[in-house]
Amino acid sequence: MCDKDAYATEVRLKLAKLPEGITEIKTAELVKLIKDKPTVALYDSRPKGRFDQGHLPDATSLPLPKLEEKQAVALPEDKNTPLVFYCGGITCPLSPASAAIAKKLGYTNIQVYNEGEPEWTKALLPTYSTKDFILNGNVVVIDLRPSRKALDGRIKGAYSIPYESLEDKLGDVPRNAPLVLYGDKKVFDAVKELREDSFSSVTLVAGGYEGWVKSGGSIEKGPIFATEIKWVRQLGKGEVSVADFRKAVSGEDKDVVVIDARTKEEVAELGIFKNTINIPLDEILARMNELPKNKKIYVHCSTGARADMAYNELINAGFNAKFLLLNIQDATCDCEIIRP
Repeated sequence: MCDKDAYATEVRLKLAKLPEGITEIKTAELVKLIKDKPTVALYDSRPKGRFDQGHLPDATSLPLPKLEEKQAVALPEDKNTPLVFYCGGITCPLSPASAAIAKKLGYTNIQVYNEGEPEWTKALLPTYSTKDFILNGNVVVIDLRPSRKALDGRIKGAYSIPYESLEDKLGDVPRNAPLVLYGDKKVFDAVKELREDSFSSVTLVAGGYEGWVKSGGSIEKGPIFATEIKWVRQLGKGEVSVADFRKAVSGEDKDVVVIDARTKEEVAELGIFKNTINIPLDEILARMNELPKNKKIYVHCSTGARADMAYNELINAGFNAKFLLLNIQDATCDCEIIRP
């Protein structure tokens, strides 16, 4: 206490709990497992949009709601197949929940990569974007090969920036611009260097240019006219801007109901934003009668993954909803928190 005010002396993240009997696999172990056991089934439990933007190598998109719906049909027939689930990091409960379903279905070799995509990225390991995201996302695609190769053929819309000139060309590009790279041997070096330079989303094209061509992806040839990278952040479908979200939690916009989709335990330990109600993701369907249909609804969680899922449930039920796609620890969020 300082006079009459309480203040924190220590802050810890609320970790997602693993189901009983399920073991955790660490980053180095998973790297080795992917390399040594190609039969491992690696599942991304996050919403499909997050998978599309960037996922671990050889991962399959299996959002928690899809697994809940499809059950064993979504998993390998052989229940001894090694299964690994991952999601949005140590505070995200989606992969532990997926592992619990697999265990209940009788699968015997299940692990959770609890550190998830954020730790994989932090370790400077490669992630990959889907073809759909590369074609339709608000992205910057970069061909790192020598210019002569790009002239002979390149992904449609890609910027030709040979690896040697990459640093000079990206000086004015916003650090939150999603970069998708492809090239020769230096492409993995480029991923590491750009992430170390604070670019928040740096992914690869699966199979490089050759893989893109084999998949039937659009290409173009000949002179390259676009040499200066121009990128402006665009909100995705259903996203609310940070500015509008701030107005709602501050009470400035009174025509909004803000929902915190985290668990009660997370809220009890870490606090909640002002002017916000806590409805955990797994209670959204049962508690929709508490929500007005004549107001806007904004949903957030810890990273945006659960908020995205709650948003879809609300939209399907006819609500005017949006979700915050942001890690709430990000300084740009900067909203007042009420401590328990």
